Amino acid sequence: SVLLMSFFLGKSVIVTGSSNGIGRGTAVLFAKRGAKVTITGRNAVALKETKLLCRDAGAADADILDVLGDITDDTFCAKLVAATVNEFGKLDVLVNNAGGAGDYSKFDKPIEEIPLTDLDKMLDLNLKQVLRISQRAVPHLEKTKGAIVNLTSIGAQLRLSGMPFYSAAHSALDQITVQLAGSLIKKGIRVNSVSPGPVLTNFAIAAGASEAISAKMFADMAKSSPNPQAKAGTPEDIAKVILFLADRSQSEIIVGHILTADGGVSLKNPLFPDV
Repeated sequence: SVLLMSFFLGKSVIVTGSSNGIGRGTAVLFAKRGAKVTITGRNAVALKETKLLCRDAGAADADILDVLGDITDDTFCAKLVAATVNEFGKLDVLVNNAGGAGDYSKFDKPIEEIPLTDLDKMLDLNLKQVLRISQRAVPHLEKTKGAIVNLTSIGAQLRLSGMPFYSAAHSALDQITVQLAGSLIKKGIRVNSVSPGPVLTNFAIAAGASEAISAKMFADMAKSSPNPQAKAGTPEDIAKVILFLADRSQSEIIVGHILTADGGVSLKNPLFPDV
């Protein structure tokens, strides 16, 4: 509707990790709401598919900028922000969605057996890249009184068996979100975060799991009692939450908040699991 489109119409948005999953769903929803969107990722074929989906959602070719590259590279982060501002003239919203779970083959290893080089990789992929691009984006977001929305995980607060460093990186990201929010609100920039639970994406496949194992993981989630809705969320579910936090007309009063969107997974009481 016109009402839904009004805030984002003509706004300039970067969505990192937008070649699939939550990032793709978010880019497509921004495009549907009339934004000019920069999409980015490391897979050229998948990024092209996202661009086509944005066009199908109503975006003009000129309003979708695809930039292929690795978000853990500081030079690329600078290029990404510069290319966006050069193409669209400004930057209104930064969605730090890119990240990953690491090597699936190590998911069954206890923390004491996982090399610390894996921790370095998780911090680089899930934490440092958020700071790299956010620092580059701040001067432009200050001009537009824009917003940053980070993507964390309920794994930041819960024990995810097999992914200790992924969880640790997101715990740190939660604190970085709070620190950025406290500092950048002085420049008129709002910073918040979305913390999804299980979402139907290729998350496990990207970490090296087979399609069969990935399908079983989601089937098990759906059957498990901790999830009152008995289903995983979709990228579109999370995208709606991201756009809410990015929309100053709807969420101006929300600053430095980590909004959990997990279908009730974290409601489980370990003492009374069936209650």
